[in-house]
Amino acid sequence: MLKTRGNRITWLGQATFQITLANGKVVLLDAWVDGNPVCPKEAKKLKRVDTVLITHGHSDHIGDLLTIAKKFKPQIVAILETAEWLESKGVKNVIGMDKGGTTRVGDIEVTMVHAVHSNGIKEGKKFIYGGEPAGYIVRLPGDLTIYHAGDTAVFSDMKLIAELYAPEVAMLPIGDFYTMGPREAAMATRLLNVKHVIPMHYATFPVLTGTPDEFKKLTQDIPGLEIHVMKPGESIG
Repeated sequence: MLKTRGNRITWLGQATFQITLANGKVVLLDAWVDGNPVCPKEAKKLKRVDTVLITHGHSDHIGDLLTIAKKFKPQIVAILETAEWLESKGVKNVIGMDKGGTTRVGDIEVTMVHAVHSNGIKEGKKFIYGGEPAGYIVRLPGDLTIYHAGDTAVFSDMKLIAELYAPEVAMLPIGDFYTMGPREAAMATRLLNVKHVIPMHYATFPVLTGTPDEFKKLTQDIPGLEIHVMKPGESIG
């Protein structure tokens, strides 16, 4: 059983999560809400956002970021090049950092870690280089450490993430085609040595064919593992 220790984790679909802390502050992991076709209508009505962590600049991760930034004026964390692009759009309160670095943002501590993917920001018909994609280790109040992998393939240094940061919860993409599929995510689960996994980045589009059932089948031999399959809009904690 996952004990969230006063924090509430809500999946909004694709790779977007809303984490509500015990004090009411809200952390958004990636910012694709209003344009997200699987996010429930009620969940799209964000009432508060204090912090946004951006893994990379593809539209299904930052599609609503400029609107959210204007409305709520949150602290935003992103890799340096994406952060500079945001500032060029007039966004304030942006922290541009890089992999391996750790920073304190309000009530949470975040470490930017590696991800194997691409990162271009679409402007008209062009892609602007957004720096490298990233994942995040997020330390929440109550001593809960989560790992949001971002969009990624499996990579052997996930074992280093386990050794360095010992996350209790991993949010892993399983959809295939653009990211890991169930087979690779099962290997990632072993490398990370986590006991709780929340599958993400699947079933949003027809091309994302990986399923939680297949992922469960491939990890059923891992002792003590709990896979938390959520519907968009559902919460844990």
